[in-house]
Amino acid sequence: MKLVTYTTGHHGSLNANNANSAPTARAGLLVTSKGEDPGSAQVLDLARALSWVERHRAGGAQLAQDLTEGFGKTVLGFIEHSGDARPLAVEALSAHSGGHLPTKMDSGPLTLLASEVTLLAPVPRPPSMRDGYAFRQHVETARRNRGLAMIPEFDEFPVFYFTNHQAVIGPGPLHVRPRQLDKLDFELEAAIVIGQESRDLTAQNADAVIFGMTIMNDFSARTLQMKEMLMSLGPAKGKDFATALGPYLVTMDELTDCTSKTLNGNVFDMGMRAFVNGVQVSSGNVRDMTWTFAQILERASYGVTLYPGDVIGSGTCGTGCFLELNGSKVTNDQWLKPGDTMALEIDALGRLENHVVAG
Repeated sequence: MKLVTYTTGHHGSLNANNANSAPTARAGLLVTSKGEDPGSAQVLDLARALSWVERHRAGGAQLAQDLTEGFGKTVLGFIEHSGDARPLAVEALSAHSGGHLPTKMDSGPLTLLASEVTLLAPVPRPPSMRDGYAFRQHVETARRNRGLAMIPEFDEFPVFYFTNHQAVIGPGPLHVRPRQLDKLDFELEAAIVIGQESRDLTAQNADAVIFGMTIMNDFSARTLQMKEMLMSLGPAKGKDFATALGPYLVTMDELTDCTSKTLNGNVFDMGMRAFVNGVQVSSGNVRDMTWTFAQILERASYGVTLYPGDVIGSGTCGTGCFLELNGSKVTNDQWLKPGDTMALEIDALGRLENHVVAG
């Protein structure tokens, strides 16, 4: 299934960088049919769909207490209670497919056209957000372009850093300040979302705790980043202003056709592409990660508890940012600027599109 967070308001009612900007945001299930016009996609309001299933099971009776209240309103709540919530969601999707799900309930619309809603990040405020560094091509090329040898520690363990989980945005505007526009860059990444509390995982069992995958764009202000990293503390102001996730969260059962099992965890054969103003600038594949998500999880969970909704990015794929492309002379000192439209695509995960807005 594909989970979304949506609002029926327009982008003007949202401040993409404001954690409290979308009081009307609701969770939903995106329903698409292969071969159909994307404009015909629908969103099932999650809380209302689960409530309908409970009432249907009760013979249509109005329940004294809506048991879905705690896990139908947000995608994070759904993940936290997926053992109870997911069977209800499967039943709701089946009822919709069979034409038995109503379009509205007394509390509001149950079925909406996707074209009539605004999608936010599927998990707008994850409990935490880490970003990896798993693609050798990106690491090696970016270092070579700066006159640095490949760092041998890359092959010893997968690294990650914590980024700002309170600055997550979804599709739509990316609002940036003047200093962030100095060499503003994108990063083409996949991300996983944790599905259950876990600790001290191994690469052999870590895939079982992954709830789903989404696209990540780790926006980066390179001038800020490069100056502060001279102090060997890692990125901070250069990356803390916005990370885009979306357009939806795909559960792992939908990715079986592109999943291969290995001794080091699952590998995902999913093409990756980036476009700026409609021109393709990057291509890669999730399968090219030198370190699997399972190996990253083994490292991240050592002596530490991971929680449902935690987000972990893959790191940038090879060719997946202007820092790398400019250094390799594929592009000529190109950076994102106001008015640009940035789109990332990953097979089976959709298309995440943002446009740059100054101020």
